Amino acid sequence: MAKYLLLKHYRGAPAPANDVPMDQWTPEEISAHVRYMNDFAARLQETGEFVDSQALAPEGTFVRYDGEGRPPVTDGPFAETKDLIAGWMVIDVDSHQRALELAGELSAAPGAGGKPIHEWLELRPFLGDHCTVTD
Repeated sequence: MAKYLLLKHYRGAPAPANDVPMDQWTPEEISAHVRYMNDFAARLQETGEFVDSQALAPEGTFVRYDGEGRPPVTDGPFAETKDLIAGWMVIDVDSHQRALELAGELSAAPGAGGKPIHEWLELRPFLGDHCTVTD
């Protein structure tokens, strides 16, 4: 088994087919989206492929070490960044092909109008899991 990180981006990936920002969805559309995500995770829990997931707020702060005895340096938030991550899911699967299948299915979560978003998800293997795109 190999672990993969599925990253959902606020911005930075190619535009999804159903490209209506979530802040313009109705409460029912948001509920349907969250229900899809929860049902997807529950199904993967049953197969043993689910590890963890979280949604993230759009705000954030960059922090770095600034030397011994000095407080960390902070800057941000950087709401304009192209790499703003909306959330993530960690899966543990038998092959890269299975990770691709699950990412494709997760991409079909409903959005505005109840139609699938077809959003782009970033799929990244964990370093050291010795997985390759050919396994």
